[in-house]
Amino acid sequence: MDLLIIEPLEAEVMQWLEMRYALRYAPELAADPRALRQALYNVRSMIVPPSVTIDAQTLHYAPVLRAVGRVSAGAENIDLDACARARVEVVRGLTATAQAEAEFMIGALLSLLRRVPVVGSDGMLVGRELGAATVGLVGMAPAARSMAQMLAGFGSKLVGYDPALHATDSVFERWRVKPLGLRELLEQSDAVCVQLNYFSRYHGLLGERFLPFCKPNQVIVSIAHSGLFDEAALAEALTGGRVAAAWLDSLEPGALDQGRALHGIENLQITPRVASTTRESRLRSAWAVVKRIDELLSVVPASARAFKATAPSVPADLAVEPLSP
Repeated sequence: MDLLIIEPLEAEVMQWLEMRYALRYAPELAADPRALRQALYNVRSMIVPPSVTIDAQTLHYAPVLRAVGRVSAGAENIDLDACARARVEVVRGLTATAQAEAEFMIGALLSLLRRVPVVGSDGMLVGRELGAATVGLVGMAPAARSMAQMLAGFGSKLVGYDPALHATDSVFERWRVKPLGLRELLEQSDAVCVQLNYFSRYHGLLGERFLPFCKPNQVIVSIAHSGLFDEAALAEALTGGRVAAAWLDSLEPGALDQGRALHGIENLQITPRVASTTRESRLRSAWAVVKRIDELLSVVPASARAFKATAPSVPADLAVEPLSP
């Protein structure tokens, strides 16, 4: 089977694939890991939703798998190292959701700055303007570039940090973002947007080492994996008055349960991963993913290119180069 599709796709994308490949559309496999593993033995590529886990055990049941596509943003539940070892490419539309994510973060910033008032010099509770704010970008992902372009129109001052980039990296100059260390960024920013790609080494990065240094009355918007935040440190910053409000668009299950640090915090807003999910971004991402999968499936393996069919009546000449005398 060329392609197993577990995540629903737009009708025009499905039609395009059906004309080219032998495929199976089985969204019910997302809720049945055992049935999924049993279905993988002859699958060359698949497109999966965030709820499906692709790890070493799953890949063991997929000996001919070459590509795993993810239309939705992020790579959570996909073991990138295991895929690399198995020579399975993880296919995502890395820039397809940038516009949608940037619009969401700007909307969230406008809402928080105006809806969560601060005390002015005259003693009145007032909102704030985005154009007068210093905005810190944590993670120089594609969404950060779109953010930089949009915020320029507001007149906001931009500072940025990415642990994978040196301060002299040309991306900061191209996007007109001043590079800072993480502590300096938090100390100087009125608003912080987090879109850093998550890796286990970044777990709890925004924790007790840095959050106590946030600029007073700071607002934080994050579309990144919630594992970047230390729950206790974030709760302390929100309840202690250091951070005026936070908006997380991705939060691990159970994080708001009674007994957890973030339970019952009124100035914490949660949305269920809606930043990247728009009609336009879904379509852009779907096309980016299926076109790349099409490229991968169209490549003829080296072993197949080297094979030459022969017949008993025809002399065989399998040498690539003429034989030396």
